[in-house]
Amino acid sequence: MGWFNYLGLIFILALMIPNIIFAVKFPKAFENKYSNRIVLVLEQIGRYACFFLMIFNIPYLYLGFYFDYGLLVYIIFNAVCLLIYIIGWIICWNKKETLRAYLLSITPSLMFLGSGIMLANFPLIGFSILFSICHITVSVKNINK
Repeated sequence: MGWFNYLGLIFILALMIPNIIFAVKFPKAFENKYSNRIVLVLEQIGRYACFFLMIFNIPYLYLGFYFDYGLLVYIIFNAVCLLIYIIGWIICWNKKETLRAYLLSITPSLMFLGSGIMLANFPLIGFSILFSICHITVSVKNINK
């Protein structure tokens, strides 16, 4: 895999489809009730860095697949994460509950972290950890407010 990861782009686009549909249908649903500005900013930094690093491999900061069948494992792992995410959206579409908060925040976090580990993409690993901590926190706090 070179500097451009077209599979990462496909996974990011597929991950965004339910979010875009939901945002168009329920524009006020993405309003943050959690007010910790630092966590919210760090979440966005982590999110967009993960998006960027899933699509673009920065030379010398990633090693690529370091095990047999790495590409196949990468595709299957991300497809399963994506499938769980989409099923989670379907099941929890109109529900504001803890299950939805956890399911729809942990799944993309795992996708980013797993991709980073499989590609030995060190910035992606770091930003996915940042994103995971902040995104899960924000998601759960928004449900509890």
